[in-house]
Amino acid sequence: MDGENKRYHYGIKSTLAQCWAISGVWFLQIELGAQLMVSTVVIGALQNDASKDSNEVLSITDEEASWFGSLLYLFTPVGNMLSLFLLDRLGHKKCLILTNVPSIVAQFMLYFAKNIEMLYASSILIALAIGFSSSPSLAYAGEVGEPKLRSALNSALNIFFFMGSIILTMLYSITLQWRLTVIVTTVFPILSIALLLTTPDSPIWLLAKGKSSKAHRNLSRLRGKVSYEKCDDEFQEMVKYISPSNNDQSNHKGDTNTWKQLFEPEVIRPFRLIMICFFFVNLLSGLPLFPYLVPVLNTFGAPVNIELTLSFTMVLSMLGSLMAVFLIRKFGKRFLTLFTLSICSICYISIGLIGVYWKNSESITSWIVLVLFLTTILASSFGITPVSWTLVTEIFPAKCKNILCSTCAGLFCIYTFFMAKYYPELSILVGFYNVFTIAGTVGLFSCIYFYFCLPETENKTLQEITEFFK
Repeated sequence: MDGENKRYHYGIKSTLAQCWAISGVWFLQIELGAQLMVSTVVIGALQNDASKDSNEVLSITDEEASWFGSLLYLFTPVGNMLSLFLLDRLGHKKCLILTNVPSIVAQFMLYFAKNIEMLYASSILIALAIGFSSSPSLAYAGEVGEPKLRSALNSALNIFFFMGSIILTMLYSITLQWRLTVIVTTVFPILSIALLLTTPDSPIWLLAKGKSSKAHRNLSRLRGKVSYEKCDDEFQEMVKYISPSNNDQSNHKGDTNTWKQLFEPEVIRPFRLIMICFFFVNLLSGLPLFPYLVPVLNTFGAPVNIELTLSFTMVLSMLGSLMAVFLIRKFGKRFLTLFTLSICSICYISIGLIGVYWKNSESITSWIVLVLFLTTILASSFGITPVSWTLVTEIFPAKCKNILCSTCAGLFCIYTFFMAKYYPELSILVGFYNVFTIAGTVGLFSCIYFYFCLPETENKTLQEITEFFK
């Protein structure tokens, strides 16, 4: 919307202020990205006595590995629900600080783990931390940024998330000691707490709590300490965004039950869109395969260093997330979604067909399937993955945004849990390479749905996006 750009001319100080405000969330993403890769490193190190550390006392079976790798996703919705009850009361800032506590405890439990039960318990704590952080991170990132920067700031969350994964896998490739690697990364939750203590609360949350003057003051700080008059247009947009319209007041007079509001069209339509997005993110981004990346790469058979390849995979993910910061703004969310879905689907189908039907040149095919798999990691990380999470921060109305952010994050992890937990069984049932063929074929059909149903939200105000779904 051109008119929107004419109203908001804040300058470089505003951009820097917004980056500073979200820096605590960025460091939190480094921490969470490292923790997500813990299961990959531990499974690769301990499954069937695979440890390269002669002093290691632990080993895990295939069944224990599948539970350890998937518990991370099973218990994340519990963390989402906990944040749901505390977010409105405490606000984004305090919730984000609290989420670091189980993270630190989990990392020390991993370091001292002597049995599989301690591994399970640490995985559950990490899941609670990831789940608890999802809603406040997404809501805060979506609320503090001005419209022209919102997508870039949200896409940057993925950059720092994958940076954490890179740091963990690189440390492990150097030390080959997963316990030492885990304990070193406790520095990130400590830094996250320090940064979050300096950041302001979201103006929209403060408005919802009736703190209008503090909300206006925080908005001024977030826009580079501009005058109240200069940011008043945006402030009035925020007031309008959190206030029910006249029609809403007449239709729902006396009904302030947020749970009933969840079944209104402007909520159901975007929720359905997000759930479909999340299904295809899991199907085609390789996320459910992350706990099993070591055996997956071994099955491809390319003569590469597995530990360094894990790090390179995360480098590609971070590179894609960095590309998304610029590409979403230039090409919009619709184009990137359709483009990257097509690439990932075609690559998955190619991996499946080559693996099944082209076996007479294994030295060549092992490299081809590895390159195709890495291509899907890169493509999904600059397209469907950041787009879907950015949409979560944008397309829900203010009256039930916190509930829906928590719910969506929880359901995303439930998707991932089932796909991660039962990937080994599916691979045995249909064959390793046929899993890729099936996923790619389904992915191609998804392009039809997104072509007709995915709106373009780039450079739109939150109020305009909400109006679209009514």
